[in-house]
Amino acid sequence: MFKRMDEIMIEIPDVEKPDPNAAAAIQELLGGKFGEMSTLNNYLYQSFNFRSKNKLKPFYDLVMSITAEELGHVELVSHAINKCLRGSTSYKEPDSNPLEPGKDARMSYHFLAGAQGALPFDSMGNPWNGTYVFNSGNLVEDLLHNFFLECGARTHKMKVYEMTDHPAARAVVGFLLVRGGVHVVAYAKAIEIATGVNVTKLVPTPSLSNKAFNEARKYEEKGVHTKLYTWSDTDFSSIDQIWKGPHPEDGLPLEVIQGAPKGVPIPEAPALDEEFAPGISAEDFKEIAKRLKAAGNIKE
Repeated sequence: MFKRMDEIMIEIPDVEKPDPNAAAAIQELLGGKFGEMSTLNNYLYQSFNFRSKNKLKPFYDLVMSITAEELGHVELVSHAINKCLRGSTSYKEPDSNPLEPGKDARMSYHFLAGAQGALPFDSMGNPWNGTYVFNSGNLVEDLLHNFFLECGARTHKMKVYEMTDHPAARAVVGFLLVRGGVHVVAYAKAIEIATGVNVTKLVPTPSLSNKAFNEARKYEEKGVHTKLYTWSDTDFSSIDQIWKGPHPEDGLPLEVIQGAPKGVPIPEAPALDEEFAPGISAEDFKEIAKRLKAAGNIKE
């Protein structure tokens, strides 16, 4: 089962800087082959189909806990896209072409199908698809794939970071570089325990430290790169048999934390009348409020 909170993992800057093309670039980190939907669904199906989970419990717990965090990453990237799109258009009468800016955006589908919100697509508008999911059932093969997948995701994050200076984009990508780096090291350590091969010698891949990025460095200075969460109040604690010892880059001690990190409120998305969203007038709101009060037996 999954437990959900009305929070996201970090605060995303709220700036008046609409940039639809930055939003299109960030879509790669959501629906691309190495995007968060891919990491999520790879680990999700590996966790569903895991063989001999009782005998291999630390590995099972690792995949389970990282799966839960990836759900939060999908959520976070989606809100970064929404922040970049906010303010791209404004309300006008239909004959005044209020959505005209959308025709010059690299991904016009944000305006035509999504009410200027995140979509399960890559940066070129191709929909995410299930062929990106790899689940062989072989523990070492899956761990190797996951290590490669996280390294590929890291490469794409670095490129998107270099592609736009939008504050919302950089805040999210910087954080995800750090947390994705945690997953790279976690899978490398799991491979070492399973095979005896020290894959951590390949870290970081690409060979550029997170400390080179302002928005990642501030999290590393707080030790965010050393913490792995169970994402459960009681389960998956045996990941401490894998996530232990010093961090391979800076030697800081690794730490398992039972539960989830404290988040921040999910940003409010304002009405977008030119996109007919949510499509409820002030009078409609009053009628809905009346019905809710009646249903709850609430007196005026």
